[in-house]
Amino acid sequence: MLEIACFNTESAIAAANAGADRIELCADYAAGGVTPSLAALQQLRQKASLPVNVMIRPRAGNFVYSDTEYEEMITQIETFKTEASGFVFGILDSDDRVDIGRNQKLVELAKPLPCTFHRAFDQIGDMNEATEQLIACGFRSILTSGGQSNAVAGAAQVAKLHRQWGAQISFILGGGVRSTNVGGLKDETSVEWYHSAAITQGGEDVDEDEVAKLQSALSQR
Repeated sequence: MLEIACFNTESAIAAANAGADRIELCADYAAGGVTPSLAALQQLRQKASLPVNVMIRPRAGNFVYSDTEYEEMITQIETFKTEASGFVFGILDSDDRVDIGRNQKLVELAKPLPCTFHRAFDQIGDMNEATEQLIACGFRSILTSGGQSNAVAGAAQVAKLHRQWGAQISFILGGGVRSTNVGGLKDETSVEWYHSAAITQGGEDVDEDEVAKLQSALSQR
């Protein structure tokens, strides 16, 4: 299954037309993705019917948030809940461990919509402990490159996590996933979901041909 991270409505529509199974809707590619506008989601809903998970991230930078930023995340979930298919977020404490209380509250607020813990996971030292905590918080999936800079480097770790925890939580492999490597990544990890921005020409617009190639490569495995 293929999830495409999109940073504007036009890219999301193109990705849907090219065969993506799900959209992760964000804004500001240069910042690594932050919360999009409600208008962007509403516009996408008029053009495409596939699931759309919304990034909840109030700013770029680290994943340790002030009380004000945390309250902003609560408001964002409440704002998007009627239009989103799910949410993507992650909060760490000052020791780069899962902030159990805050994450759990956001997951509860989002119900019945599913939540993905994003690549803040890759900053955590003990991934087994973190996975167990995220399961307890109620997350349905974890987006990760296995603690490495990209999915190729982290595939072995993600495969290990999937073998140990995959019956309880879904791992989404992301970080430099392309049509040229996704087949091998699927063979190595056996996870169900693969995540890519499918940006090949600079800027933040999706390459529609790359989305189609990604989906084709996955379907051949």
